[in-house]
Amino acid sequence: MHGPWAARQLYEQRVRRVAPQQCIDNLVIEARAEVSRHPKARGIAARSMEIFRRCDLEKEIRAAGLPPEHVAFFRGRTLDDPDYVRTQPASPDEAEYTPSPGLICSQDALERVLSERVGTHLRRGVRLLSFRPEGPDIVATLSDTHAGTEFELRARWLVGCDGARSTVRAGSGIGMSGPVALGEFLSVRFEAPLGPVVADRASASYFLVRGGGFMAVDNDRWWIYQHPLGSGDRAAELDAVQLIRSGAGIAELEVTVHDTLTWRMDAQLADAYRRGRVLLAGDAAHTVPPTGGHGMNVGIGDADNLAWKLAAVLSGRAGESLLDSYESERRPLARQVIDIASDNARRDYRIDDQLLLSANYAATPPLTPDGYRPSFAVGARLPHAWSADGNSTLDLVGVRPAALAASRLPRELAAACGSSPDAVVVVRPDGHIDSVEDPASA
Repeated sequence: MHGPWAARQLYEQRVRRVAPQQCIDNLVIEARAEVSRHPKARGIAARSMEIFRRCDLEKEIRAAGLPPEHVAFFRGRTLDDPDYVRTQPASPDEAEYTPSPGLICSQDALERVLSERVGTHLRRGVRLLSFRPEGPDIVATLSDTHAGTEFELRARWLVGCDGARSTVRAGSGIGMSGPVALGEFLSVRFEAPLGPVVADRASASYFLVRGGGFMAVDNDRWWIYQHPLGSGDRAAELDAVQLIRSGAGIAELEVTVHDTLTWRMDAQLADAYRRGRVLLAGDAAHTVPPTGGHGMNVGIGDADNLAWKLAAVLSGRAGESLLDSYESERRPLARQVIDIASDNARRDYRIDDQLLLSANYAATPPLTPDGYRPSFAVGARLPHAWSADGNSTLDLVGVRPAALAASRLPRELAAACGSSPDAVVVVRPDGHIDSVEDPASA
């Protein structure tokens, strides 16, 4: 397995939780020698936080993120603009629908939390060079950049979570379809004493009227500045410090630039998610415009969907045909998210933390953008409700499909979902409903 960070590390966590008793061996390889220094993504949606809750990671990730009161959008001419506008996501009923609301946590902080859990199953400084099928296995040729050596590794499955320029996808002959270069940006990670400037307007994102803006890492000293590049702009010729000072509205601001990168906004989807014993997840399978904050979260959902299915196949509890449902469930969802994010790029938008809660793998389309509604429908996520012992119904999800009697669930939830107390809901390890047996509806 190969990949940059969240999806591949979450996959490893899910396999270890789903089937620890089967001792399923797995390895995460990472070309970079250390955690990412540049937080390319920050928004972790409620559905992703529910997955992290299942992995016993929610508390650590919340501690690494911004306070919930900072989840807001700022719009103004400069950071110190007295006539700024600040808006917050419109999700008044979120606490009713999830035990784990979304938050802002920068990629470098999130990756650090995940890396500590992965431990010896993660090998850094190792790059995938090529791979080939050999009998029932995949044989990968790898390069250890620390030792300066190459070696081969044999595995039953290869999961490519290696980003938009995926070596795994290219080696499998899987194409990508959709528009590219919808925009290009210079991203600058810098340090500056801006905490006092934004103290009365603390937000997650600060959009400037002229275009671009600031992304808070800690809303104090650490920041990202995003500058849109025009057709004639050369990133290397731009004065990043001057751009930051101009955007902040402080001519003598003390700025230390730590690193820069340029990135391109694409809206593409892989033509397939599987080729033989090779599977794709995350940006290797879809590149989602960041307008809406769903890209990383779709990748996390990919890993959650795939991990329990691979564990079931490898442990002999299911046939390989189960893996066919990975593409049929996740690819239409990614298609819809790409369309929503692309539409957001053309207008003002808000963060919709409920969107991915509405995922129903049996529905077409799989998402409901006009608001989440709890349901016991097959394919939907098991609805959340608090029980008398202080746990969420989602905490009942186990490492194997579980049959839950409606009588075990809070009475108001069963009533809201139109179910009788005699109903039995079978829930998959990823929290989605596999089947419902309700004598009252027979």
